[in-house]
Amino acid sequence: MSTNSSNEWRKQLAWGLVLIGVGVAILFQKMDLIELYSLWHYWPLFIVVAGAIKMLTYTRANEFTSGLWTVIVGLWLLAIFQDHMWGLTFRNSWPVVIIACGAVMIIEPFIKDRKASTEELPNEK
Repeated sequence: MSTNSSNEWRKQLAWGLVLIGVGVAILFQKMDLIELYSLWHYWPLFIVVAGAIKMLTYTRANEFTSGLWTVIVGLWLLAIFQDHMWGLTFRNSWPVVIIACGAVMIIEPFIKDRKASTEELPNEK
């Protein structure tokens, strides 16, 4: 299986599992097994899941860092909207964005090096 078809398969699998999970949750709500409206304040987790899928199925380093940014933003929103987890609000949590910028700037070269080294292996054969 080629790497492109493997990556597409992983993306389809991940998004398929997400759709199944959402469908099961809606079905359980219609059957009065769970109350989805009480879980609505967890909406930033959808952003986290989308970023995690992008990180797990990346083909280029910028796709990985884009997914990482998506996860960071989702976790940041989750912390803010969860009754100000750890006392974070929009007003006092802006340094988190600066810290995340620095972390992504440090991580991106390692991802580029890792991806470059895995792409060279098939050519060496």
